Amino acid sequence: MNIRTIKAADITQAVRSVFMDLNCHIGRDILTALQTARQTEAAPVAQSVLDQLLENHRIAEAEEIPICQDTGMAILFVEYGERVVIEDGHFEEAVQEGVRQAYRDGYLRKSVVDDPVFDRVNTKDNTPALIYTDIVPGDKIRILAGCKGFGSENMSAIKMLTPSAGLEGVKQFILDTVRYAGPNPCPPIVVGVGLGGTFEKAALLAKKATLRSIDTHHPDTRYAALEDELLTAINAMGYGPAGLGGQTTALGVNIETAPTHIAGMPAAVNICCHAARHKTIEI
Repeated sequence: MNIRTIKAADITQAVRSVFMDLNCHIGRDILTALQTARQTEAAPVAQSVLDQLLENHRIAEAEEIPICQDTGMAILFVEYGERVVIEDGHFEEAVQEGVRQAYRDGYLRKSVVDDPVFDRVNTKDNTPALIYTDIVPGDKIRILAGCKGFGSENMSAIKMLTPSAGLEGVKQFILDTVRYAGPNPCPPIVVGVGLGGTFEKAALLAKKATLRSIDTHHPDTRYAALEDELLTAINAMGYGPAGLGGQTTALGVNIETAPTHIAGMPAAVNICCHAARHKTIEI
């Protein structure tokens, strides 16, 4: 078996670069969806909001400044090749240093506190990042990176449905979650849905779903059809851009699934604002 060596410093540099980039440059999938929404949106106020969002993205890209003041918590889904060895350091430490440098050098807002309830002291470098790692065949490291703001994160939910809830119960939970969120998550939104696994797996699936390009579909045609059905139902709610009315409440609905127990049907909804920042890199 051939082993590939990657220097820790190269990991740090790659992570630094990706977080500086995705905070200032929106993905092509989101930009295209916003442009399409502007062409089809009928409400004058909604048109104005979409124009402002598109102008915001133009300025952010041209001037290399953050798309949103909430530059979020750094999240990384890592596929780590089993034939990779890190030299001159440790993988997780290298990733955390990359995030630290990105938020320092990019003048990105530091939003992480060290304790959730009592002290809540800012760590001053936006670490620790959240790293989820799968060991996979190969000699490369593939990272799906995102930064999640909490205006939308706070509107997310999970429910331990039982199989008796069926498809209708799943749809009802998802739509109820979005309806309860209303204008709070800065629509137009991306809705990530995780179905299956266990309590924590469903939440991870939902998070990963928000980082998937919205111009893709679930590979199972049944779930792909459900994504489209839910998107139509959510946009019919009429919250519209910035919650000021219109037909563009959501830009996309992404569903991720996993096997689960015979007695359960976990469902999680992770909502993301229009600044749906994500990028994949390979090292």
